[in-house]
Amino acid sequence: MPKVSVIIPCFNQGGYLDEAVNSVLAQTYSDFEIIIVNDGSTDVASNDLLSDYRRPQCRVLLTNNQGLAAARNNGIRAAKGEFILPLDADDRIGPDYLHEAVRILDADPKVGIVYCEAEKFGAQAGRWRLPEFSLRKMLFSNLIFCSAVFRRADWEQVGGYRTNMKSGWEDWDFWLSVLELGREVVKLQQTLFFYRVKEASMIKAMDREVRIAMHHQLIYNHWKLYHAQALPVLRLYHKIMDSSIYRWLKAMNLTRLAANLWVRK
Repeated sequence: MPKVSVIIPCFNQGGYLDEAVNSVLAQTYSDFEIIIVNDGSTDVASNDLLSDYRRPQCRVLLTNNQGLAAARNNGIRAAKGEFILPLDADDRIGPDYLHEAVRILDADPKVGIVYCEAEKFGAQAGRWRLPEFSLRKMLFSNLIFCSAVFRRADWEQVGGYRTNMKSGWEDWDFWLSVLELGREVVKLQQTLFFYRVKEASMIKAMDREVRIAMHHQLIYNHWKLYHAQALPVLRLYHKIMDSSIYRWLKAMNLTRLAANLWVRK
């Protein structure tokens, strides 16, 4: 059986899929499988491509459109690997990513999530500057992109990706579930993940009310974690973000200094 299963959901992204698959096939670590989940694509190009997709180490699952979280769950259920890497159909990974992630996960059973430095490409290019991981910071902002490597056993224990995150943030929610198991996080210092930025994704932004509702859903899903760590501060955070004083501080470039007084603790 393969050690790693790479899960690639695809909804109308057939034009990018070969790039993602090629980046996996170019890995220096060879003990993997690729499961592509055609999540009810409606465009002719994607369906034509996936109807007879013959690439090494690849399988294709065809499902009705159920959304990203369900597509990942469907792929993982069909997977045989001990470790899982979700990869969006329009992104890419560097050739040493699986090798380095497996090395870390095999060496330390306490580690549950391995990710890396990242770059953006496409409509926007350059280093993706992610803050260093801390649990407190993670409660307020997702510090881990979707394509981190994790243990299938942990996915089973937490019940997979929650499908009640209707407007997004299913990755953030899942990482919090894994952290609730007491797992540790390791960030590789190599740049091994490449995130495609499209013109449409630069324009699209989550509405403020939707964002607040989604954060409330995160708190509901992980209420013990938030209650212990951050609920009082989160209330203050939203109050401050809406204040005229905050806007003045932001204009004076003083907000980062104030925020770091808490998150560095």
